[in-house]
Amino acid sequence: MLDIAFAAAGMGTPFEETTLPFINGLGSRLAAWVDHHDHEMHAKYKGDPRFTLATKAEHGACPEMVTPEVVREAGPVDTVVCHVDLDGLYSGAKWVLGGQEPYPGADDDARAVDTRIGTPGPHGLLIDKALRAHFRDEVLKHRVIRYLVDRLRDKALAKEIGEAATEFDRTLAETARLTGLYEARGNAVFVDAGANARGPFDKTELLLAGQKRAAVSIVRDAGMITAAAAFDSGIDFVKLLGLGGGMPTRVSIPESRLPDLLERLAKL
Repeated sequence: MLDIAFAAAGMGTPFEETTLPFINGLGSRLAAWVDHHDHEMHAKYKGDPRFTLATKAEHGACPEMVTPEVVREAGPVDTVVCHVDLDGLYSGAKWVLGGQEPYPGADDDARAVDTRIGTPGPHGLLIDKALRAHFRDEVLKHRVIRYLVDRLRDKALAKEIGEAATEFDRTLAETARLTGLYEARGNAVFVDAGANARGPFDKTELLLAGQKRAAVSIVRDAGMITAAAAFDSGIDFVKLLGLGGGMPTRVSIPESRLPDLLERLAKL
């Protein structure tokens, strides 16, 4: 299990009802669980050698936690389950490669993408754009894994990923238009992307654009609101909203909690 967070009660999926039965059900079949999303239940598994758990502040991305030692200690596995964003896919590829980076600087690229601090190198940037342009394309995600495990040697896969990445430019144009619709909400800015989007947009870029205008940016879409703050802002939405676990500086919650969120932010 790579880059998979423990379920959080504040998100309507309590650890005791979701993650715990899953762990118990796997039993001895669980070889390793490597994750960097903050959760209060990490302490419970501190003494279990199968679990390599950290906070987002300790490890900005998961691949850097997938070391040769962690892979070796886990022993042979027949199934790798990973998150399907760049961070998770890089973790999965690195596990298959025995804890080795698929290319020099891959760990740094994953950290830059997942924290949005710094700029990834050309390989990381290309793959990130392709995944964000086709975030529901399961076939592309499998091909990214193959491309990484093959250490970027497959020219046909490189071309396919590159073509997918070029489509992201149109997504960025719509994202830029939505950026102009941000409204001030106390010490945050808010945009209703669900009601105003004219085509695909990138939520991460939209949130980052909002953070240039206020400490917290909030985007509404599909019945949910996503709130984000800079990685080094000191804001912890998990604690602020009593979510129990997740990413401290970015959370998605039901839109009904927007007034509660704004009220709590006003007290910071």
